[in-house]
Amino acid sequence: MTNFTEDVSRIIVFIGVMAFIVSVITEAFKRWTWFEKKVPTALTVIILSLILCPASLLGLAAYYGVAIEWYMVFASFIAAFIVALVSMDGWERVTELAEKLIRKK
Repeated sequence: MTNFTEDVSRIIVFIGVMAFIVSVITEAFKRWTWFEKKVPTALTVIILSLILCPASLLGLAAYYGVAIEWYMVFASFIAAFIVALVSMDGWERVTELAEKLIRKK
């Protein structure tokens, strides 16, 4: 059970850090008026997430010497959409979904 808890903690930290990075880069892009007028913010967040999450996950796997499997690539794209959701809607939406999923006793 300890490994499961550590893995979940790492996943949550990864999503939080990536959401922060995506949000910062998106804010930097929004400073360019021509970019903001032509590209919607939500699209910017999704594209950044789809680029940064697989690159960082696969980069971390290569750094630690872990063989990259097909499911890691698939998981990185799923993580990218979660990061985009967190970046666009913030932590309020995530906590709302968590409250619905976690049964209170």
